[in-house]
Amino acid sequence: MDSKVSLKTKIAILATALLSFCGILLETSMNVTFPELSQIFHISLNLVQWISTGYLLVVTITMATTAYLLKRFSLKKIFVFAVLAFIVGDVLCAIAPNFWLLLIGRLIQAAATGLSLPMMYQIIFAEVPRPKIGFYTGIASMVISIAPALGPTYGGTLSSLLSWRYIFIIAFPIVLITLFIGLKSIDLQAPGISKRFDFISFALLIVTLFSFVWGANQFGVKGATFMSGLIPIIIGLITLGLFIYLNGHGDSQLMSLHPLKIPTVSLNAINYFLLMFINIGASFVIPIYAETVLHSSAMVAGLILLPGSIIGGVTSPFAGGVYDRFGAFKPIITGMVLLTIAMFLFSTMTAMFSTIILMLLFALLRFGFNCAFSCTITNAQETAPQSDSADVNSLFNMLQQYAGSIGTSVLATIYAFNQNQAHDAAQYVAKTIMGGHMDFLLLFVLAVAGLILTLVNWTIQRKHNTQNA
Repeated sequence: MDSKVSLKTKIAILATALLSFCGILLETSMNVTFPELSQIFHISLNLVQWISTGYLLVVTITMATTAYLLKRFSLKKIFVFAVLAFIVGDVLCAIAPNFWLLLIGRLIQAAATGLSLPMMYQIIFAEVPRPKIGFYTGIASMVISIAPALGPTYGGTLSSLLSWRYIFIIAFPIVLITLFIGLKSIDLQAPGISKRFDFISFALLIVTLFSFVWGANQFGVKGATFMSGLIPIIIGLITLGLFIYLNGHGDSQLMSLHPLKIPTVSLNAINYFLLMFINIGASFVIPIYAETVLHSSAMVAGLILLPGSIIGGVTSPFAGGVYDRFGAFKPIITGMVLLTIAMFLFSTMTAMFSTIILMLLFALLRFGFNCAFSCTITNAQETAPQSDSADVNSLFNMLQQYAGSIGTSVLATIYAFNQNQAHDAAQYVAKTIMGGHMDFLLLFVLAVAGLILTLVNWTIQRKHNTQNA
């Protein structure tokens, strides 16, 4: 079997990877600007965080359409649309005179990112030979995982030295280059699909995803009642049930949920969600903690994450190579153990935090995360039928982005709930410490859950392989 990857395929992966990288980089680069934007636009931190939460929500919603779009339209058409949407959103953000235009620009860019990530994986799973799949999904994981960690450094440096608007200005020429190389290299055709796009299921999914995020957010709004958060969550559960039922019936379909009936795929899906929840969550909590409690500048708060992002970037292709050679669970179990240890230390060392300690702990977290992350989706693809590849791609990309959206909202709510109880500056810092501790404790619990699910998945697959040997 020929294991060579053509130059054209490599360039096509590069084009979609660059667009994905820019989208994710800009998403987390805005996190360190929240205190500044709150003052500039005279709005609360709880409202400002919708720049991040709303962005990830639209990314997730867009990804829900890609299982259908990748079967219906050629990849080049989807790519061109995504790049043009990113450019329009980028210009709006760069010139935005108020918060609402900035938010609109971010949501337009989110649609572009929601298309670019599944495109990158589709090229890999369709064009890369099996012996190289682990390595190239490791490259894709490097893009997804290094960008969120580099974002605060990028955003903090630019906002401190120039202006937050340069976050978008500098991205503009990079995306233009991406458009040029993508037009020259992307030519993957759509396989076709007999079913129509299910607009009703799509609407129900939008309501579901928004309701959960809005409900979580309401618990952190000062003066809000318990029911103001509970009612959206109940609505979300109802629309989720309707979505699952309607999507699987009739002659129209948004995406196939059939792969989730396979235990190993569903276990990998849950773990994939938890991994990104922890990764995005830590990248969100640490800079705010550093700025508020340690009184670091936005640039320093961003730089805390830089060593970890570099280590993560190097680790992903390496972990993919280990996967290709030794199988899925050596890198996945190793990664989950290290991730759990890192989150345990985060949750128990709050009183000892300094910029150096935060930097070292985040580096350990990212090494563990990147050992496990790309190998999880690769393992899911291997245990699902080839005909379900586009649906697995769409589902997993949607889950990992929604994990970022709901994770940011939940962790911001915990911060806000504690900060709202403060009556002066000293209490505000103390309550921020408490909120940060609670955030890290939650992330530790999720890491333990992910490790347990990984061991269960490993046991199931090992038993299956033994029976088929």
